[in-house]
Amino acid sequence: MASDAAQRWRIAIVITAAIAISYFDRQTLSIALPAIERNIRISDQQFSELQAGFLLAYALMYAGGGRLLDLLGTRRGFALMMTWWSLACAAQGFASNVSMLLGGRFLLGAGEGGGFPAATKAVSEKFAPEERATAMGMINAGTAVGAIAAPPLIALVFLRAGWRGAFVISGAIGLLWTLWWLREYRADAPLTETFGNHLRTPWVRLLGIKQVQGLVAAKFLSDAAWYFYLFWLPKYLYDVRGFDTKRVGYWGWIPYAASGIGSLGGGMLSSALLQRGHSLNFARKIALGASAALMPVILLVSRAPVGAAILIFSIAFCGQQSWSGLIMTIPADSFPREVVGSVAGLVGFGGAIGGVIFNLVVGRLLGAGFGYPFIFAIVSTFHVTALGIVLLTNRRIRPLNLGGVVHAA
Repeated sequence: MASDAAQRWRIAIVITAAIAISYFDRQTLSIALPAIERNIRISDQQFSELQAGFLLAYALMYAGGGRLLDLLGTRRGFALMMTWWSLACAAQGFASNVSMLLGGRFLLGAGEGGGFPAATKAVSEKFAPEERATAMGMINAGTAVGAIAAPPLIALVFLRAGWRGAFVISGAIGLLWTLWWLREYRADAPLTETFGNHLRTPWVRLLGIKQVQGLVAAKFLSDAAWYFYLFWLPKYLYDVRGFDTKRVGYWGWIPYAASGIGSLGGGMLSSALLQRGHSLNFARKIALGASAALMPVILLVSRAPVGAAILIFSIAFCGQQSWSGLIMTIPADSFPREVVGSVAGLVGFGGAIGGVIFNLVVGRLLGAGFGYPFIFAIVSTFHVTALGIVLLTNRRIRPLNLGGVVHAA
């Protein structure tokens, strides 16, 4: 039993590393932007389109990747996706114009879209309900590790090897991870079993379930906020606070460190409530509510001095990633293993589409002269609204009996 537990948590560590790599890779463009612009001029509108291109592919493959994982199995599917996105990340280092960067970002998003469905499916296969939120919180903390590492390491790499070298080195790290994953995650469910169950579970049937609809809508709102923070924080610090690359490297990691604390803290809080005898429904919703309650603080950021602004971003990042780990645990809590990848993919698809739409809106608003304070006011409402949606549509979080949906012809 002890060896089984050690193996489970080793797998969680490997997946955490994969999520860290994905966030490192997707941040490379934002951090290296001043250096890239010495060769390729990128306007605010083009920057928003680059992020939207990534997120559109990410959204499509979040859903498609979840479905692919149910077909191929966690081991094979995750290895394929990491290889894809690592090559796509490296390819951006060879871009000579915005169109080539957009193509690279699109391919990167297509690969990374399977990351969290793979994580959710692995957690559902390896962890009991009382451990899942902690495991998912740990894995979600990988977003913080990657984002923390990105500002100083990317700045260091492109100062020594140029911005093109930053993309290539990021891609090489992902290819090395694939070998680690194949060594640690040694077995998948039989292909014929997952393939048969999958074919009997059309997406339209899953989307017809009220609980799925609520999770998709909630993720749409919360990830719209998250991708705004993720992609626009460095640019905000450059454009509004007057930072240079060195100062972004110095300050930019702090909110992401807070996001890691939130990821671990939210999962541990929910698991602790379960272990003390509270219901699954109570444990998940109390932790979600505490996370959402932190988010309106972003309203204060525009009037704050630099140090206080970084603190406010840190509180918002903490709440966001606590929320994110918990919301992606619910598919594993509620749905049969045969469809966990597909449900998690649909939920993530909703989140990525929220990111696509809101990133384009942000680019238009800034281009029209509205400014960041107006955008922060909008973002401050997203998580509270998302919590209301979860409470209305998932009135009781528990394992669901979906035999008529999963096995219908």
